[in-house]
Amino acid sequence: MNPPPGPQIKVGLRQAVDLKAEGTADPYACVSISYQAGQRHETKVHRGTLSPVFEETCCFPIPQAELPKATLQVRLLDFKRFSEHEPLGELQLPLGTMDPQHVLESWYQLGPPATAEPETAGELCFSLRYVPSSGRLTVVVLEARGLSPGLAEPYVKVQLMRNQRKWKKRKTSSKKGASAPYFNEAFTFLVPFGQLQSVDLVLAVWVRGLRLQAEPVGKVLLGPRASGQPLQHWADMLAHARRPIAQWHRLRPPREVDRALALQPRLCLPRPHS
Repeated sequence: MNPPPGPQIKVGLRQAVDLKAEGTADPYACVSISYQAGQRHETKVHRGTLSPVFEETCCFPIPQAELPKATLQVRLLDFKRFSEHEPLGELQLPLGTMDPQHVLESWYQLGPPATAEPETAGELCFSLRYVPSSGRLTVVVLEARGLSPGLAEPYVKVQLMRNQRKWKKRKTSSKKGASAPYFNEAFTFLVPFGQLQSVDLVLAVWVRGLRLQAEPVGKVLLGPRASGQPLQHWADMLAHARRPIAQWHRLRPPREVDRALALQPRLCLPRPHS
């Protein structure tokens, strides 16, 4: 039997109003807790609005003893497909001031965004294209940037999983001594129309570590169990069948993606038009 879950903080994000931006924006929210380094939840992207309605809930496990020292952070950002996402505002809420035994629902004023961006393992740009009539899913790994300069021979693994089991995988060639390697390599997988809701797509940047042993430095998860920008990219691919949709993604810690693969339920996405 599985052990019972430990103490958790459940965060329900309802909506935001009157965000400050030039014209309209494509906002999304990133939720994290200071105790949980590397763990975060990204909402879906809401197109063309300054008052997005999120209605999303996420949970963070946290020991009772750590609660008084932890801080809830909510960052609002404007989604940009090919450039840095623009910060729109930020909320810092000390959890020690709250009673964990009661549900607290309230409006909070967003403060100015923090000047320092959270550290990442780099970014990866790739395009997705799906043809419903043939079931052909094409992934083009384009380039990476922001990788650590000391990484040796970075390359990208592209893996398809079905029903939480490894199914198909391919990998790019390796690029020696490059912190911004350019790949431009395409991989095509046959994924029948009826299996789209049961697959996960994982792209991972791997490097040669000490003793020439390969290890992942960051991953991106796409598909029905993704969240935030990767989920939006997958949905855009389905909404624009037969067209390649390219986008930059921040690399997430490998363990964070692995946890999402094991625990996160699937979302029902609209099927592409055949």
